[in-house]
Amino acid sequence: FYCPRQFFLLGFQLQRTSRIIFFAGVLIVFMMTITGNLLMIMLVSNTQSLRSPMYFLLSHLSFCDIILSMTITPNLLYVTLQDGSPMTVSGCITQLYFFSLSSATECLLLTMMSYDRYVAVCKPLHYVMIMNFPFCLGLAVLSWTLGLSLSTMLNICLCHLQFCMSNTIDHFFCDYAPFCQVSCSDTTIVQTMIFIISTPEIVIETMFIISTYVCIFLAIHRISSTTGRQKAFSTCSSHLTVVCTYYGTLAAIYVFPSGEQSFNMNKIVSLMYTVVTPLLNPLIYSLRNREIKDWARAALAPLEKVMVGRQQHWGVSTSSNSSRFEFLQ
Repeated sequence: FYCPRQFFLLGFQLQRTSRIIFFAGVLIVFMMTITGNLLMIMLVSNTQSLRSPMYFLLSHLSFCDIILSMTITPNLLYVTLQDGSPMTVSGCITQLYFFSLSSATECLLLTMMSYDRYVAVCKPLHYVMIMNFPFCLGLAVLSWTLGLSLSTMLNICLCHLQFCMSNTIDHFFCDYAPFCQVSCSDTTIVQTMIFIISTPEIVIETMFIISTYVCIFLAIHRISSTTGRQKAFSTCSSHLTVVCTYYGTLAAIYVFPSGEQSFNMNKIVSLMYTVVTPLLNPLIYSLRNREIKDWARAALAPLEKVMVGRQQHWGVSTSSNSSRFEFLQ
């Protein structure tokens, strides 16, 4: 058998004008994603009022988004610019490794953050005692350790695959399903191992998040005042929005059939999951959290004073010029 040393990623087959527009749009999203998540990490690290368990876990979530975006988007830009691009087998496996690492760790972090919101709403008097720094650090370390272990086991399974003549992957990155489809060896055992490894994690995380939010909604329902309900719900609205967005796009990849007619749809959903979602996380938390809004106002206050001063300066100059003009007349 001929074993190819590289694959050829087709990417999105677009016309030249559409390809340039798509490239520019993805590049803008990529720059905004890296900037937004880096600002979120710096903000949590340097702002005293944001050194809370939720924001500590959020900084790790932003780091996961940076890894995911750096793993997928630069290669997507190159594939789009070249209208298809080769990638070595080792490069493909490496991309799969960091993709699975960031995805698995992000799912685990979202699960840990749901527990944080549960304690904040259902056990507010014990929140400081339960969610102390050593415990939060342990949750973060556990998330990264499990994510690293799961991604390593998944990639060990993929390394046993053999490849023959077919080396074309109809995708913009090396996802698991397209990677297995171009293999000439029997992928039943590999797919079964991937199912056994990934399914317990997905089921446990989903059931845990649903259970915590059932308890949260029941606790909110027991609050008598409308203001109290709104305040309690606002503490978990950002996390709930991120969970629904992340798990919704992730689940959609597996809902659509794997036939050839669904390749374009799978690529679009994967684009939302790998490129757009990392940008949404910092935006959602920035727009829905009062602490970040207050920090933004405080950070922009000196700039606002400078702009107001310049406007007043130009206003005085304009009025003085007009008075001179009237005097000359």
